[in-house]
Amino acid sequence: MSKEVKILVACGSGVATSTIAQEAVKEIVQNIGVKAKIVKGTIAEVPDKQKDVDLVLTTANYRQPLDKPQMSVFGLVSGVNRAATEKKLADLLKELSEA
Repeated sequence: MSKEVKILVACGSGVATSTIAQEAVKEIVQNIGVKAKIVKGTIAEVPDKQKDVDLVLTTANYRQPLDKPQMSVFGLVSGVNRAATEKKLADLLKELSEA
């Protein structure tokens, strides 16, 4: 049985692009049949909020080392390389749900 994956979606303000990305992530999660809980935050909150999640998704470049897997989901917002971003995220979510 797969476990629920806790996801942090973060952008600069914690409002605009993270909301767009959050909706895209919800759709991907639903399409691949993975249970997930999604929370939003700002880039500045990532170091603290990572403690409560399994995966950190950012809409901006984030280069600080984290204890949890992290990937940029800017492609879900911009549409640039969206399919590749969706596939990479789907694969990562499946892996985390089976861990």
